[in-house]
Amino acid sequence: MANKETEVRQNYKSFHPITTRWHDNDLYGHVNNVVYYSYFDSAANAYLIEEGGLDIHNGSTIAYVVNSHCNYHSAIAYPEKIEAGLRVDKLGTSSVTYGIAIFREKENQAAANGQFIHVFVDRESGKPVPIPDKIRTALEAILVTRMAKSV
Repeated sequence: MANKETEVRQNYKSFHPITTRWHDNDLYGHVNNVVYYSYFDSAANAYLIEEGGLDIHNGSTIAYVVNSHCNYHSAIAYPEKIEAGLRVDKLGTSSVTYGIAIFREKENQAAANGQFIHVFVDRESGKPVPIPDKIRTALEAILVTRMAKSV
């Protein structure tokens, strides 16, 4: 497990419930490390769709993941109830860096946390484009400048 300071719930502005699944567990009896990345992806995209109006099927602008990482602090396992905490750490012209953490239900300290970077691109050309206004407004709503220290 990572030695980095554990993130706390107060550092996140939006929460997305996640249902762990039987096949998320690996042979060691806990959620496999690669599954956390799918949790991150689901949380960020759910927020973009629900709050920013991202049209993943027909919109001219889509978002590509260009970088991600995860720090693990404690194991989770099926059938735990968990939530992904989401915030925006950095907002650029065509990119956004999210801070994302996985929390057990009602726990203050994260079981895992990391960052996830999206670049917004034109669907046809694949070239970066400015973040659409409605999405930018949604991202600005969860932009953070200061965070609480872990307890």
